[in-house]
Amino acid sequence: MTSRLVKVCRLLCVTLTLPLYLLDITGLYGMYKRVFPLLAYNITFSYNDKMHETKRELFRNVATFANDRGALRLLEIGCGSGANFRFYPYGCTVTCADPNPHFEKYLRMSMRANTHLTYGAFIVASGEDMEEVKDESVDVVVCTLVLCSVTDVRRVLQEVRRVLRTGGAFFFLEHVVSDSSSGTYFLQHVFEPLWYYLGDGCMVTRATWKDLEAAGFSELHLKHVEAPRVSRMIRAHIMGYSIK
Repeated sequence: MTSRLVKVCRLLCVTLTLPLYLLDITGLYGMYKRVFPLLAYNITFSYNDKMHETKRELFRNVATFANDRGALRLLEIGCGSGANFRFYPYGCTVTCADPNPHFEKYLRMSMRANTHLTYGAFIVASGEDMEEVKDESVDVVVCTLVLCSVTDVRRVLQEVRRVLRTGGAFFFLEHVVSDSSSGTYFLQHVFEPLWYYLGDGCMVTRATWKDLEAAGFSELHLKHVEAPRVSRMIRAHIMGYSIK
């Protein structure tokens, strides 16, 4: 009965999103991709405030993955406006990759505000295809609130393993589907079609931990957490790191 109700309610939501779907297939939705970086940049301040302690915990041992020369080469996939820069250790070199070129203006603003870091190139590329990044060329890869919106999670994780040196680490913080017994699970499955368009491709029903478990890392340190004071739709999170 519950499953049938979810399907019916989701279908109603899909119907409401038909105008957005038409904008997408006609190419007019592309205009939203120009506006989305501004929205994301402003939302970042609120999210970082609420998740400050969580991010500090997540990134506390990033520096331990510096290479034998003492350098720390960090690649951030889906860097957006650079919300994580403040949490990175002094002196590391950050290369940024994002498929949306319109983030660059806000990314540069974050770079100017975080002078404790050295910055490499801004690569306009999806996480599934980062051919500009050489094999085993980075010590750390970071991905936060990104795997929810990529086309192929497993392909992204394959790329992460390719660019990481042996012994390097992949740090992640992602919202995921809630427990099936919760009311939030119902809301996620019903309103996902609308959330997808408003969130620039964001999916709220992914069990991303399963992809991480199957990705073939030598170690996986993962835990489920509840994000404080954020929307119920994205309150369930996973965080941690894996080692190649």
